[in-house]
Amino acid sequence: MPIDKPNESSSSYTGWHVTAAAFVGVMVSFAAIVPYTFSLFLSPLQLAFGWKREAISRGFAIAALTVAACSPFLGTLLDRLPPRRIILPCIVIFAFAVASLAFLKGNIIHFYATYMLLGIVGNGTAQLAYSRAVLTWFDRRRGLALALVLAGSGTGSILLPLLAQHVIATQGWRSAYVVLGAIALLGLPLTALLVRNNPIAEILPPVTQEQIGVVGVLKTSAFWLIAMPVLLSAFGLNGAIAHLAALLVGRSVTPATAALALSMLGLSGIVGRLITGHLLDRIFAPLVSLAVLLIAGMGIVTLAYATSAAMGILAASLIGFGAGSEADVVPYLIAKYFGKTRFSTLYGLSWTAYAVGAAAGPVLMGRAFDHTGAYLASTVLLLSVPLFAAALLQFLLPRYPTTSPAPDTILLNAAASL
Repeated sequence: MPIDKPNESSSSYTGWHVTAAAFVGVMVSFAAIVPYTFSLFLSPLQLAFGWKREAISRGFAIAALTVAACSPFLGTLLDRLPPRRIILPCIVIFAFAVASLAFLKGNIIHFYATYMLLGIVGNGTAQLAYSRAVLTWFDRRRGLALALVLAGSGTGSILLPLLAQHVIATQGWRSAYVVLGAIALLGLPLTALLVRNNPIAEILPPVTQEQIGVVGVLKTSAFWLIAMPVLLSAFGLNGAIAHLAALLVGRSVTPATAALALSMLGLSGIVGRLITGHLLDRIFAPLVSLAVLLIAGMGIVTLAYATSAAMGILAASLIGFGAGSEADVVPYLIAKYFGKTRFSTLYGLSWTAYAVGAAAGPVLMGRAFDHTGAYLASTVLLLSVPLFAAALLQFLLPRYPTTSPAPDTILLNAAASL
């Protein structure tokens, strides 16, 4: 006997409770804490230990490359195990690792080793982990649900830079690391209570894609047309974001205003994600991606010539809007082209592409600064080129695969909800 389809528009629908818990978890995750507060510690660490900015930026690169290596493995675990078994231990390890940075003694190997650990568990605390659970609860409102999950990192990136800068200014950078570590634990309670896969999930997969394995998916042009723009955009966006505060301060913008610009990344990212999530359920996703990549590219162009607080905040707003929106598009495209069965594995592989780009951008910007002693407009402009190239690649994505008839619902392994 057919089972009634769930009412995804009802606020009482369990899927929205899972989404709310995921929002909180992502808000205090690796995705919010590491990228959006990293640049605030560049100057304090350089003053404390004499490390060059390229050397400090390697910590970010190490975390990003470790994320690249570990995300497919985490994705495979998330496709096979209940999400809480992965997320909860990752949160605890991540929180204590961040707090341990308060005990740096000048040995940069400690700094690098900690960022490697952050990279190993990072995506187990972020949207990669939570999206798998949320996806099992939605079909018609999938774009909006994923947007709300990703808006968590945007909310965190509004609040956390302001808080971290305040603690750095009043208590010192060591105290700021302890505070950030404590904040990372806030995702534990709701995750433990609410986050789980749907035990009765409706699956309407594109059969031709669902029937082939991961290796088969990697042979399709569609996957690489998703992954390559991810790599290119990550290079440009993270190169700009990781140095944004230091760049603005170097152009006579106050540290407090630079922290505000970082927060605007988050605020505009939330707006971008919610708008994009709404559009993805209505417009062909590659066209949405094209628009947001162009917006992000223009944000970097604006940053290249930013010499005032107003221009810096405008640049951050455009970059945040584009970055947040593109983060919405990628999981949506993966689910549309390849279905839900191997979603986390494929999403993890896209994170590998993201992390490779994210590792290279900040380091090259740090090297350019160490070489010239300033953030030159011509150097920053180069970061916009990958964004515009990624935008052009959206024209090559094919139409969504045709879905086949499927039963009203398919019972999944009930253990997945435990």
